[in-house]
Amino acid sequence: MMITRILESHINSLIGSGKAIVIMGARQVGKSTLLYTLLASRDNIMWMNGDEPDIQQLFSQITSTRIRTLIGNNRILVIDEAQRIPDIGLRLKLIIDQVKDVQVIATGSSSFELANKVNEPLTGRKREFRMYPLTFSEMVSHSNLLEELRLLPHRLVYGYYPEVVCSPGNERIVLKELTDSYLYRDILSLDGISKPDKLTRLLQALAFQIGNQVSYNEIGQLIGLDPKTVERYVDILEKSYVIFRLGSFSRNLRNELKSSRKIYFWDLGIRNAVIGNLTQIESRTDTGTLWENYCIAERLKHLSYQGSFAHSWFWRTQQQKEIDYIEEDEGQLSAYEFKWNDHKANTRCPASFTTAYPSVPFRVITPHNVDEFIL
Repeated sequence: MMITRILESHINSLIGSGKAIVIMGARQVGKSTLLYTLLASRDNIMWMNGDEPDIQQLFSQITSTRIRTLIGNNRILVIDEAQRIPDIGLRLKLIIDQVKDVQVIATGSSSFELANKVNEPLTGRKREFRMYPLTFSEMVSHSNLLEELRLLPHRLVYGYYPEVVCSPGNERIVLKELTDSYLYRDILSLDGISKPDKLTRLLQALAFQIGNQVSYNEIGQLIGLDPKTVERYVDILEKSYVIFRLGSFSRNLRNELKSSRKIYFWDLGIRNAVIGNLTQIESRTDTGTLWENYCIAERLKHLSYQGSFAHSWFWRTQQQKEIDYIEEDEGQLSAYEFKWNDHKANTRCPASFTTAYPSVPFRVITPHNVDEFIL
């Protein structure tokens, strides 16, 4: 089934603009499928895959004369998994500068490799997009709001990876393949990770701690790594679009936590597969945590696709008073709590927060009103 992606119209409008188009996102989120769909009706396209050794070799010694000869009459050059090509930023700059009538499109599945090698050489010459697993909004457009609301329990277990969504009945098999191939094979080959078994255990430890403040010291002791290595591995996982960190909000109160971090997964199917728990929602003890992760991830995906400059945090005091999610957009703060159970929709905002930030609106997000938050 063909699911229209939000980025399609954004990217389509830039083809022929003279700027390189860079699409970042984990493997299997649909970057190549998006491009095949967008470019299906166009001619004169050259496709290259940075995973292939001969393509890497080709780019290692490329000159402007050779690149012009290679591209020939093609008007669009697509380089998939471009982060695998050494010095890709300089190579792309050479193409853009020397072959001016060719539209360059590059995709990458690990931002820290591609970003480090692209940003500086391509300053002012590129538009970068971040692509995620499918979103609530994309699925509502594909079917309808009622259908997607009914599927929320399913999404909390199996997530939104396109192949998972398009394989009803085979979600477990697809998730196993995804976690085995893209999580372990792909990420473990990056940045000289010396202890792959430790990274696997770290990922499992983080999966059990979603929604909690994470201590690199405690996790390090648990899995046998020093805190600095834990932090580096967490950074790699974040820049490979597996997890994301949420910082703590602190402005008015002396007892607000100032440097804490929470860690969430971009996709709950991946999270649940990592710990081997694909039990249905009705039998789980972590449903509230999954709902919190779901709402925050969907909100951040929504903001990213909207091109929003909003900032996001959680809030907590040393006395354990807490709010799940704080957002600031154009100077306006908003506070949100996430409850899977509709009966908890009347949860009150902590008095200490209301006193410190009297004009900030507070809302409880349940399955009943979640569409207003993530659409």
